[in-house]
Amino acid sequence: MATVNPLLQQIDAIAKEKGVEPEIIISAVQDALEAAARKRYKSESLRARFNQESGQLELYAVKRIVDEVTDAATQISLAEAQQLYGDEAEVDMEIEFPRPTEDLGRIAAQTAKQVIFQKVREAERENVHAEYSQRVGDVVSGIVKRFENGDIIIELGRVEAQLPRKEQSRAENYNVGDRVRAVIRGVNRSAKGPQIVLSRTDAALLIKLFEQEVPEIYDGTVMIRGAVREAGDRAKVAVYSRERDVDPVGACVGMKGTRVQSIIRELRGEKIDIVEYSEDPVQFVTSALSPAKAQRVSVVDDAERVMEVIVEDKQLSLAIGKKGQNVRLAAKLTGWKIDIKSEEEKRREVEAQFGELETETDPGEAAAAGEAQTAEASGEAEQQAGENAEAPALAADGEVAETAGDTVAAEVATEPEAAETAAGDKATEESSNS
Repeated sequence: MATVNPLLQQIDAIAKEKGVEPEIIISAVQDALEAAARKRYKSESLRARFNQESGQLELYAVKRIVDEVTDAATQISLAEAQQLYGDEAEVDMEIEFPRPTEDLGRIAAQTAKQVIFQKVREAERENVHAEYSQRVGDVVSGIVKRFENGDIIIELGRVEAQLPRKEQSRAENYNVGDRVRAVIRGVNRSAKGPQIVLSRTDAALLIKLFEQEVPEIYDGTVMIRGAVREAGDRAKVAVYSRERDVDPVGACVGMKGTRVQSIIRELRGEKIDIVEYSEDPVQFVTSALSPAKAQRVSVVDDAERVMEVIVEDKQLSLAIGKKGQNVRLAAKLTGWKIDIKSEEEKRREVEAQFGELETETDPGEAAAAGEAQTAEASGEAEQQAGENAEAPALAADGEVAETAGDTVAAEVATEPEAAETAAGDKATEESSNS
């Protein structure tokens, strides 16, 4: 039975532990031997080779065949090469001369160790990047290993991942050893620490959790058309059914809320509003404002995507939400700017607009109307003055004026008897005097 070389056994063990190919380890060992030998053979061009048959590392000094030697450490003349190897030697060919490795020393061994670790680490990082860069957006499960400046280092099997502080939900606290599910946000190629960046606040985590909990979403019967969240507080998910007989909201909620409750527990009590997606933007915005109920929804500006929503006075605070959270999430989910007003606010606004329309008139029309009123008033005054002046004259002539009034009519004697009496009295008085 053939014995296995101990060095080859160690190479295979390291390759399995680090998850890299044995050829990468062998290449790293060869580079390490070359780096260590340069401490001993400073001026020579060195080449290390791992002998697969013997399991030994071999070191060689390489010299190039030239017509005229200018550097004896790296070059050999054609004549000398032909003496060694016959007529087969030609210009620009390379000749290897064995060098011993036993006397390299302790410093060279330390250098070789550092080179091996560096090469293996680089290979390991490349493997991690190649593997996990294809899984961005997937949910992974790991164990909290340690804390670094507010960031959480999570162990994912043989690799470590980082959960930065900004990607952590404020409603969550973890201890070492806790199991955590998070979504892969990205993979850094040149990071010094863990390359894999996780997130507990990304909306992709919510979508993946629904895919895991709701079979209708997993098989494509129900589709998630959008998801937004403010981690730790509230989230909104828009769902759409591809089959008329399947209620998308009911499928996500589950029997007595079992499906959505498991997601809420995973997100540490985050409230989740599940709304039905609609191609009609008015209907979609109406649903997105859930749990508030809108009275009227109208498009204010289609180009700028602005909508006005009227709600009952008692529904206003619910529609806006805590610190504007509900309407903010609805706007993100629908892609429309939403202006929410109560019925009382809208009524006052309409009254104010009508008041402005009543008071707004054209300046020219106002001036003409003023002059006409002034002229009319002047004409009436003149007519009244003329009538008052004519009344005494008509009374003196004994004629009754229709417009003179009761006073003028009383001064005119209208009865014949009164006129005759007055005439007789005047005639008697004249005869007496004479």
